Formats: sequence, structure tokens, C-alpha cells
Amino acid sequence: MNITSRTVLVVGGTSGIGRELARRFAAAGSTVIVGGRNPEVLAQLAAEGFGTTELDVTDDGSVSRARDAVLAQHPDLDTVVAMSGVMLLEDLRDPAHFEAAQATINTNLVGTIRVVDAFTPHLIERGTGTIITVTSGIAFLPFPPMPTYAASKAGVHAYSEALRAQLDGTGVEVVELVPPAVATAGQDQVNPHALPLDAFATEVMQLLAQDPTPNEILVERVKMHRWAERDGSYAELVAQRSQALAMLPRD
Repeated sequence: MNITSRTVLVVGGTSGIGRELARRFAAAGSTVIVGGRNPEVLAQLAAEGFGTTELDVTDDGSVSRARDAVLAQHPDLDTVVAMSGVMLLEDLRDPAHFEAAQATINTNLVGTIRVVDAFTPHLIERGTGTIITVTSGIAFLPFPPMPTYAASKAGVHAYSEALRAQLDGTGVEVVELVPPAVATAGQDQVNPHALPLDAFATEVMQLLAQDPTPNEILVERVKMHRWAERDGSYAELVAQRSQALAMLPRD
């Protein structure tokens, strides 16, 4: 895809990977609108020259209002990045984990569907555009302390595959971004081996700029996760990752 002349909405672009990709698209020459829940951060981004819109992916009305506001100001919108997500630890032996599971599904999976549903008719009417969904290496190689996170991202992967099939022939492409552990705020403390954000974003933008755009954006660091089952390393890697269950507070 041509990353230099797009009109891009990054939903969940107020922090971490989303914020960095918003800056990369803008630096490449694209017009970028950032959607998120934090009004203070949105004000900071507006001061940097970004378009902004308040948007909560867990709220139908919020998504609809943001859609209407964005399309009123940017009728040429051609790229939507559904980046919003939460990562929560869960102890499945304690039924109290269900609240975290419900919040995770509502944000990561249902929130992605809300955003995609809101903008797909516009992109189909244009006859061209790109939807970028965001999954995780954990979608393909579960991280046992975060079971619903893994399930939600696996769900987004399956949904992306079905969406791509249904939009075939409309001119709208569906691209799935599959990050490994990336050193964003807090993540670098949880995983000292996390990929530096700058290096990750550079590799992602290089892959997005390919023609044709790959269906899955896989940086080198995530390939061991994506292809673990195919390569026969799945069971061994899950066992290794299960050692992280020590992170869970248990009596």
C-alpha cells in the first residue's frame, strides 16, 4: 500500500504501538486521525497536528458518533486501523477472573468488530481502502497468564480472515498486524526481551509499503509464534511460556 498519501484513522492511537504508527504514517505524508478515550492525550496529539476524535470501542454510541465526526471532516478516509486492546492477567481457578475476561472480549474482539462495522460501508462505497486489524503472536502461541487475551486475539484473526473473504472484489483490503511483545509502557518491565518500539514500527511500515500488501504483517520476531504449530515447536514453547504463571498472585 502507498503509505505516503493515505487518510488514516488509528483507533487506539493514544499510546504504545498505535501512537507510534500514527506518527509513522504522518511522517510518511499521510493525514492521520487518532481515536481514543483519553482527552488529555488527544489534546496533546491535536497540538502536534493530528486530527483527533474521542472514541470508546466498548460503547456503540461512542463509535457511531466518532464515525460521523471523522467522515464529516475526512470524507476521503481510506484506511482504518483497529488498534484498541487490553492485556489482563487472569487466574482461571478464581471465578472472579470473569470480569477481566468480559472486559477483554468486549474491548479486543467486540470492540474491533464495532469499529470495522462502523467504517466498512464507507470504504465499500469508495471502492477502495484498507482495514488493518491487530492481533498478536499470542493469538497463535498462547501466553497462559493471559488466557482471554489470547482467545480474543485468536478471534480477531479468524474474523479478519472471514472479513477478507467477504470483502473480496470490493476494492477494500484487510490486513492483519501481528505484533510480538513490543517494549511499550509497562511491557518492557514485564518482558525484558520485548522488541524495541522503534525497531518494530520501522519493520511494520516497510512491510505495509510492499505492493501488494501482505495479508499478515509479520515482523521477524513474531514468526516463531505465528508458525510454531507448523514448525513443531508449539508444545515446547507453550511449556516454556507456562513458567510465567508464577506472575499470578496465588495463595
